[in-house]
Amino acid sequence: MTSPDTHPREPAPDAREPDLAALAALLADRTRAAFCLALLDGRAWTATELGRLAGVAPSTATSHLNRLVAGGLLTEERAGRHRHVRLADPGIAEMIEALAARAPHTHVPIRSLAAARRHRAVAFARVCYDHLGGALSVALTDAMTEGGFLDWEFGPSLTPSGIAWLADLGVSGGTTPHVRTCLDWTERRLHLAGAVAAGMFRHALDRSWLVPAEGSRVVRLTEEGREAFRVRLGVPDEALGVGD
Repeated sequence: MTSPDTHPREPAPDAREPDLAALAALLADRTRAAFCLALLDGRAWTATELGRLAGVAPSTATSHLNRLVAGGLLTEERAGRHRHVRLADPGIAEMIEALAARAPHTHVPIRSLAAARRHRAVAFARVCYDHLGGALSVALTDAMTEGGFLDWEFGPSLTPSGIAWLADLGVSGGTTPHVRTCLDWTERRLHLAGAVAAGMFRHALDRSWLVPAEGSRVVRLTEEGREAFRVRLGVPDEALGVGD
């Protein structure tokens, strides 16, 4: 009789585990990191546009973009001879924003009044993929919490009064509104994200409460927007930039 030990054994399957180092390597280059931050505006960009932003040649930009696409951070869209890239999905945008919030902040020389204004504008209100980011977004999140529209006991969730408030506003979050948060990289605090935040952002854009700046992640808060956020959410004047 053959001993069981003499039977050939099947080779053990290869173990699989996340290659975090490979992912980190994609963002370890300053040019690729700059591309990812720019793409947080949710738009599709060309290699030429991103190269101009980062100060590199289109061929260099294309090489970096190929790596980001192959690594799954970006997806590409082609229209004839033209190629555009964007962040692969909202989860990638959330990861980039969270990494930016935890990255060491370096001092960047500001040599003009225009540059100083741009820096302040980005910190105040900007596009964060499909929702609002910046100090204004943090203030709106605080106001929703203080107004009893958000509950944080088991993570962020809309309360019944929050669901009713959104419906009255004309924003639909579905039967189970999706609420999550992003760690804001300028404020180092949480702001609202997910389907509810995206719906609120679209509503504000449709009503011209917020107006996107041309070729930038900056969004401008209009006087109508200040009044709406003050009346509907009780956001204080200082959080709305009144008196700046």
